[in-house]
Amino acid sequence: MVITHHGGQCFKVTFGDVTLAFDPVSKNGSLPAVRFGADIALISRNHPNMNGAAEVTYGDKEPFVIFGPGEYERAGVTVQGFLTKSEYGLSKGQTEAVNTVYAVSLEGMTLVHLGALASPTLSKEAREAIDEIDVLFVPVGGDGVLSAAQASTLVTALEPRIIIPMHWSGIGEPKSLERFLKEEGGTAETMDKLTLKKKDALTKDGAIMVITA
Repeated sequence: MVITHHGGQCFKVTFGDVTLAFDPVSKNGSLPAVRFGADIALISRNHPNMNGAAEVTYGDKEPFVIFGPGEYERAGVTVQGFLTKSEYGLSKGQTEAVNTVYAVSLEGMTLVHLGALASPTLSKEAREAIDEIDVLFVPVGGDGVLSAAQASTLVTALEPRIIIPMHWSGIGEPKSLERFLKEEGGTAETMDKLTLKKKDALTKDGAIMVITA
């Protein structure tokens, strides 16, 4: 499995011939739009910085789009979506918006992408369904999503093997990544991509991996 970061909350996950896109940036977003093909696109929040399913329809790939809570299975990938709330990018008069947390099982590993989550707690349903987390994508940027301190609190509760901060590159409050790393003790590995196998994940215990966009 190879994980790359494409700004904001967008991550590309490839394994074999299959590609997943988490929160692809659309051409109407404030971030640079993505342009790669995906077999599965997972959209956590209906916002241009996160809902670019059309942008990952590319080449010979047209994604199966997952947009909301429920259970899904496609190309050997099992997905569970859990209803949560976001306060990111609200329209005038809105106080909150729908956000979906995704738990994805593939290659014997569990990836959890929290989307534009605003609350540092998850529902009982989500906590009971999500057991051991190999990779946790957690927003740290504040401004309608978890702040650095809230993200740290939730990370402690979920106990993932690997933590990948998001919502700090191109969006989020200034210095939010630095604040999150300080909350977590300041230790992190920085890379342009993460290549991961289950046996590698099993050796980690709360390791923070900063993937540059």
